Amino acid sequence: MTQHPPTDERRPANDGPRAAARNRAALIAAAREIYAGSGLDAPLSAIARRAGVGQGVLYRHFPDRAALALAVLEENVRQIEQAAAVTGARMDEVLGVLTWHQTESAAFVAVLHADGAGVSPGAAPYAQSLSRRVEAALRSHLPQEHVLAARPQDLMLAVAMVSGAVTGPTREQRERRALAAWRLLGVEVGPVRPFEVRPQPPLD
Repeated sequence: MTQHPPTDERRPANDGPRAAARNRAALIAAAREIYAGSGLDAPLSAIARRAGVGQGVLYRHFPDRAALALAVLEENVRQIEQAAAVTGARMDEVLGVLTWHQTESAAFVAVLHADGAGVSPGAAPYAQSLSRRVEAALRSHLPQEHVLAARPQDLMLAVAMVSGAVTGPTREQRERRALAAWRLLGVEVGPVRPFEVRPQPPLD
């Protein structure tokens, strides 16, 4: 009996690059969640399960643990840069996005420490470049009269100090401690939330 190939309705869908992009985004999101609760030593199998993919898919995108951690950090920094690039953005709003990532990612906290503590030696140069990008995004909205503008080193030293205060078993506790640290430094912080692209108003 001749076997006919499955029809389009029966053939499994294959989105190709779009599926790969979705899987990569899901893995980064899952890694951020797992790292927040369990740290960078969390098993990669747990991250794959959270993302809803197999470990083979994870390794196709990220050949080792360091590659995945750096991808999470890159996405964190990109969101801060996007928040800073919004027309009319204010320092407190960008700090709100930064603080959200501080409370979500232990790896990101390590990058923001002034001495790079907690970052593996192999990842240190890249981590330093990420830290410089965060500083550039913040400094682009730092008014001359701002409390963190008195000396060049004050901005990232304050960020590192707040990062050191971000401890606790839940995100809510970490956020409270981060906001308390900013308050003690005399720095106003906007809503603590991830950056989201805002819809543009319709043209007249």
